[in-house]
Amino acid sequence: MIDARDADEIERIIRTVAEREVEPWFGRLTATDIVEKAPGDLVTVADRAAEAALTVALEAVVPGSVTVGEEAVAADPTVQAALDGDAPVWVIDPIDGTHNFATDNPRFAMLVALAHRGELLASWTYAPALDLMATARRGAGAHINGERMRLAPAPDTLRHLDVCTPQQKWWTGPNRARFNGLSRAGVSLCFFDTSGLEYIELAAGRRSAMIVTWEFPWDHAAGVLLHAEAGGVAIDCDGRPFRLAGGNALPFVVAPDADCAARVHAAMAGVVTPS
Repeated sequence: MIDARDADEIERIIRTVAEREVEPWFGRLTATDIVEKAPGDLVTVADRAAEAALTVALEAVVPGSVTVGEEAVAADPTVQAALDGDAPVWVIDPIDGTHNFATDNPRFAMLVALAHRGELLASWTYAPALDLMATARRGAGAHINGERMRLAPAPDTLRHLDVCTPQQKWWTGPNRARFNGLSRAGVSLCFFDTSGLEYIELAAGRRSAMIVTWEFPWDHAAGVLLHAEAGGVAIDCDGRPFRLAGGNALPFVVAPDADCAARVHAAMAGVVTPS
């Protein structure tokens, strides 16, 4: 459905929308340009303008396609049902890392993926302030700024794993116990601030694994395909691959291979000893 020429055109669209709708606001937002959709969940005028522009342009590239965007779903949750439909679906997070964007931190990205009947076909992760573009097409590999990515084998001991988790302020209930179990097993933990940029770190081999406690498709679609095309996996607590439409047993683990993901899950469950 998406060939190399189409992929280049979509990259051009994303860069153009960033230039017109996102970058002019970076470092220039005022209090009236930022709204709290829910406690701690921000949206800016740039998020909304970028999603609207991407929706129009991308649906024109693939006739008959529809869009599931973070802001559209916030306004009407029934929009997300399109992920289970027959039409090709653009999955968009117009600004991943809105908190960073709103506080002049360059660690934010635009996430775009194309899926059909639950299968991820292509993805783009663009961090304009960092000059990073990561792309993937199913069966055609993962690239970061044009360089092909291929994951090395996972470390063979837990003590050599570098695992990224949500920041500790989001550790609640059972997940706190799971993450504490990782530390007891000797796993080295770090904390991520945006999922899109962390998927780039994983695909580049700079992290061993990531643990994710939520399944919003716009946060993960682009990154899951990028990482998969670099050779990795995303496996939920029941040992099943991540499913775009939801119903994943959380948390899920993004890792170089299924064995590594299983070892991380086992460490979270407290069924392994330090090694």
